[in-house]
Amino acid sequence: MTSPTGTAATRSAPEPPGKVRPSAPPAPSGTDPASGGPSCEDPATLKVVPARHYWRWVAGVATLVVVAQFIHGLVTNPGWEWDTFFLYLSTDTVLKAVWVTLQLTAYGTALGFALGVVLAFMRLSRSVILQTVAWTYIWAFRSIPLIVQLLFWFNLAYLYEELGIGIPFGPVLWSFDTMNLVGALSAAVIGLALHQAAYAAEIIRGGIISVDAGQLEAAAALGIPRLRQLRRILLPQAMRGILPNAANEVISLFKGTSIVSVMAIGELFYQVQVIYGRNGRVVPLLMVATVWYILLTTLLTLAQYYVERHFARGAERTPPPTPFQRARAFTRRMRATAATGGFPR
Repeated sequence: MTSPTGTAATRSAPEPPGKVRPSAPPAPSGTDPASGGPSCEDPATLKVVPARHYWRWVAGVATLVVVAQFIHGLVTNPGWEWDTFFLYLSTDTVLKAVWVTLQLTAYGTALGFALGVVLAFMRLSRSVILQTVAWTYIWAFRSIPLIVQLLFWFNLAYLYEELGIGIPFGPVLWSFDTMNLVGALSAAVIGLALHQAAYAAEIIRGGIISVDAGQLEAAAALGIPRLRQLRRILLPQAMRGILPNAANEVISLFKGTSIVSVMAIGELFYQVQVIYGRNGRVVPLLMVATVWYILLTTLLTLAQYYVERHFARGAERTPPPTPFQRARAFTRRMRATAATGGFPR
């Protein structure tokens, strides 16, 4: 029988029952089944070329050159007078001034944050009177420059010759003279603490309102007293939001103590001014103050790191190792590598 085109039609013989036609062998991995060539969709056959950031390298090299030039200028420029710098870096006068600076920072921080806690909870209270008084205090002390506040307290005797205790708007039962009541150091501590309290109150309030309200609702449902809710639930969680900003304020206060030099208090910057006023070595004496500020600020930063790590225990199951722990681990690896005669990876 022929097809319409004139060709013989062929038919395949039927397969015997139970016999299965063998299938074509699968294409090798990484090849296209149709053409037999490599498949462009298989990631294993693609050549990975790392991105080359040429401009990043250029910027890095240029930055290193600038840093190297700056360090070279520090070492070789005779105007820095490094011999004078090392002569006055650890003198008794400078060390006593550093101690006064630390005292002002400690007193201002302790009193400022103690008052800031009170102001923060006054702003969070449901009493309109307490909210208004706290808001007004924060508004006023953040608006008035610190140097003006210090001079007001330093001249308290000019404003009020006497202070007394008695019945409000009535007779005074006991009064005392204010001429010698507030000295220069006391005025500096009061001014720094009151100024710090205004900023500390907002930092603490921000940390408290960052805690989910459901935490306190759950604690109240369990019958936990409010004071324990505050001490054991609210504040530990709020500390993670409070600490970074609070540490910044402490460091700013530490450097801001230099402003009390207008009151002739022998803190670090004032003593440096006195010394270079006598010998005329301005630059090396300013570097003495700068190095002490950098050193003590670094210590405060390290303390901040460990305090934040302590309060992060509830949020991080396995906190990252500290720099000292990393250094010890690196030292152990180096010793183990040296003992086996290999090379560190």
